[in-house]
Amino acid sequence: MIIPSLKALLLTLATPLANQGVTTDNVGNGGKTVVSLSNGVALRIMPLGASITFGQASTNGCGYRKELRNAIIKLGNPVNMVGSRQHGAMSDNEVEGWPGYKIHEVHAKARTAVPAYKPNLVLINAGTNDATGNVNLTGAGDRMGAMIDEVFAASPRATVILSTLIMNTVPANDQRVVMINDQYRGLAQRMRDAGKRVILVDMHDQTRGPVPADMYDTTHPTDVGYRKMANIWYDGILEAARLRWLQAPEPVNGLPDSGTGPAVKPRAGMRVEEFEA
Repeated sequence: MIIPSLKALLLTLATPLANQGVTTDNVGNGGKTVVSLSNGVALRIMPLGASITFGQASTNGCGYRKELRNAIIKLGNPVNMVGSRQHGAMSDNEVEGWPGYKIHEVHAKARTAVPAYKPNLVLINAGTNDATGNVNLTGAGDRMGAMIDEVFAASPRATVILSTLIMNTVPANDQRVVMINDQYRGLAQRMRDAGKRVILVDMHDQTRGPVPADMYDTTHPTDVGYRKMANIWYDGILEAARLRWLQAPEPVNGLPDSGTGPAVKPRAGMRVEEFEA
């Protein structure tokens, strides 16, 4: 015979979290009571990568960015998405996403964009094109490490959230994705051990990340897959706040804390006096 209190506990454990009133969808907020991150610090976020960062195959072109931004805004933190490109049906749609680019090509763009915008939060998802193109796979982690080191040199207040690559529906490609992801895990741990503000988030997690049903094609997610990505990024940002890593962004002339403002945003190569136009 099971005593009533024990029976209630067993029934609770057998009930999905969502049915217990516990949110499993952070970007949807689930009606939770929330507080701002790190005393409401402004987040100047640079999404950095290739076509998935750009939002390719999403219906509104925003990929994960719009829902992630909205979730952070709900917490009370000002957000300004920054980058040298604009894409997607959202008011703050700047991004540093370059479809088709490999790690070293994304690095070349970051070399100009990061010092121009000085983001305090950089979300990196890059390497899928290295995997699908079978490009120097054993050196992917080293190439990513070189890019992250330059991010910190150009924007010393930054926290970097490094994403593993999402699944690919072509088995041979996905095997190469896994190879790169293993390197990223090791890289993130070494950087953490060295005192660098690097957080790894796992987009290849089959319980939380995109699965075959969430893929638009072999490489890009549907809106459902992008929402899953947004949730995982969100958790990484919460971890950064828990570690007290989020610092106020370095002032850049003409760049407001909120991306919805009318102020001029800097373009790569702009002179300081142009920012003030």
